[in-house]
Amino acid sequence: MIYAIVFVMLVLLELAYFRVADRFNIIDKPNMRSSHTSITLRGGGIVFLFGAWLYAAFYGLDYGWFLLGLTLIGLVSFVDDIHSLPDSVRLVVQFIAMFLMFYQFGILTLNDWWMVLIGLIVCVGIINAYNFMDGINGITGGYSLAVVAPMIYLNYKDGFIDMPYLYITALSLLVFCFFNFRKKAKCFAGDVGSITIAFIMLFALGKLILQTGDFSYIIFLAVYGADAILTICHRIQLHENLGEAHRKHAYQLMANELKIAHVKVSLLYMVIQLVISFGMIFCPINHYIFLGMTIIVLLVAYLLFMKKNYHLHEAYLKTKQVHS
Repeated sequence: MIYAIVFVMLVLLELAYFRVADRFNIIDKPNMRSSHTSITLRGGGIVFLFGAWLYAAFYGLDYGWFLLGLTLIGLVSFVDDIHSLPDSVRLVVQFIAMFLMFYQFGILTLNDWWMVLIGLIVCVGIINAYNFMDGINGITGGYSLAVVAPMIYLNYKDGFIDMPYLYITALSLLVFCFFNFRKKAKCFAGDVGSITIAFIMLFALGKLILQTGDFSYIIFLAVYGADAILTICHRIQLHENLGEAHRKHAYQLMANELKIAHVKVSLLYMVIQLVISFGMIFCPINHYIFLGMTIIVLLVAYLLFMKKNYHLHEAYLKTKQVHS
């Protein structure tokens, strides 16, 4: 009954936000990085923040420091969706929020300060990479469902986190997917959506890794990680400014140059991640060996895909230069 109430409240809150976004013109206009062509409401991913607040309202503040960090990073990301903030402001807030998450984990010790610092940098990098990958209909919501599904399964066995936390996260994702995982999206996640869901996923994943002592569970983010990291490496090789908008991610080439429907590309990423995650769970081999094999396969697949199709993106860039 509680989950049904939460689901209805999430739908109503999302619909209420649409009215606010429409009233105050919180919209996403197509630009060079965009894979869409029409103006769409931005910030629909605020429903993930609503879900976290509802979890706390119904089940208590056991994760109070995490929730404070999530609220801080979510509100700043929402402001950034409305009026662009300096990178320095966003990064400072992200590090503060991640520090609060680490405090919730109970891993802040002076003796291991250098490990904490590295962890903070890596985790802030992960949530920003998650944000970079939010570029087509359905990919953020669908992929996040593929991340939370194996964690729900493992939580039945290991009990590393409060189960309602995962269920309500899944409900908020389903609500968002209803409005976004379609040919013509009603809304986009915005930074408030992609950053907050990354923070929410990272908290659960961190709890799993800390309880099991098995870092190989980072494989639950393997597909996003491969696309994001390899694309950054590619752009460095091309001597590009990493802060500038681009359309060089593999999923963007699929949607833009190969003209594959957004929903199909998002489903592909979702299915591949599910196969990888449950493959590691059920495959009777060492987790780290499986992780290494997965990294190699994704690396080779990315390189082959780019070798075959990147010339199409180069042709697109030339046409943009001619028209400009």
